[in-house]
Amino acid sequence: MQFRGMVRHFPEMRSKLPFDGSPSSALPVSPSQTTHVPPPTTLAETLWSSAKHYAVRQREEPTGPVDEAVFAEILDGYDEDVVFVHVGLSDVNAAFDGDPYEFVRDHLDARFDSILTPAFTQSFRRTGEFHRTDSEPELGAFAGLFFDDADYRTADPLHSIQVCGDYRFDGCTVRDTFGPDGCYAQLERDDVRILDIGTRWLVSTQLHYIERVTDVPYSETVEIDGTVRYPGGTEEEITQRNYSKNNYLYFWDRLGIQRDLIDDGVLDHHDLNGLRVVSVSARDLRDALEPRIAEDPYYLVR
Repeated sequence: MQFRGMVRHFPEMRSKLPFDGSPSSALPVSPSQTTHVPPPTTLAETLWSSAKHYAVRQREEPTGPVDEAVFAEILDGYDEDVVFVHVGLSDVNAAFDGDPYEFVRDHLDARFDSILTPAFTQSFRRTGEFHRTDSEPELGAFAGLFFDDADYRTADPLHSIQVCGDYRFDGCTVRDTFGPDGCYAQLERDDVRILDIGTRWLVSTQLHYIERVTDVPYSETVEIDGTVRYPGGTEEEITQRNYSKNNYLYFWDRLGIQRDLIDDGVLDHHDLNGLRVVSVSARDLRDALEPRIAEDPYYLVR
């Protein structure tokens, strides 16, 4: 008998998923229920990286007033039609007068045709229940407020994307979140602009996608059974493929990744009196990280 929210581990075949995203035939791999443990030296490095970033996250970093014209000039430098945003409203509130959500929305609406944000619901891993239009985002105040304004939301019960505007994910394989035909693969194909406002460092779910297509040894693909409900009362029993890894052992080295991307000239990083504005395109992100991961499969986490 299968229960809702049941997770089946389904490791990817190592080196069987080409970087071009086209699937190839492969023999099945025996499922693993244990956490991948790297060599001792690598383990020490990943633990140190995780501890270092935990300490940084606990540190208070005040944000002061920011000249709106300076902020606007940064956004004016991007000419894409579509933007995927992550926003820390507390820092925005400290930097500018007025409602921080409306402030950000007004600036984004003036420059982009479609605005995308996360609408993640990690509770599906536990409950196996998701409603496409009623399940509210569980991560971030901006995403929760955006939820009331969104025109569209993907039917991914874990890592859904909500949209204001005409951008859509027609034809994507929504049941394989970070697969080569999924929504995050489309973001890369379309080279969507990733924009972080008021976050401590680079924030991008594309890193999960990059881990998948580069087949890193510490992350596996699992299958999660559950029910997706839709407006009008229809429902669907589904199996969702998504990642699984030990985030305590394998926390992304966000500071190191950010530093390398800045050195490569592909990531913009502005510190406006404590308000950080960080941006990179989805394609540049993979192009910069993929060769580093090929040289060191643990690059992202140590």
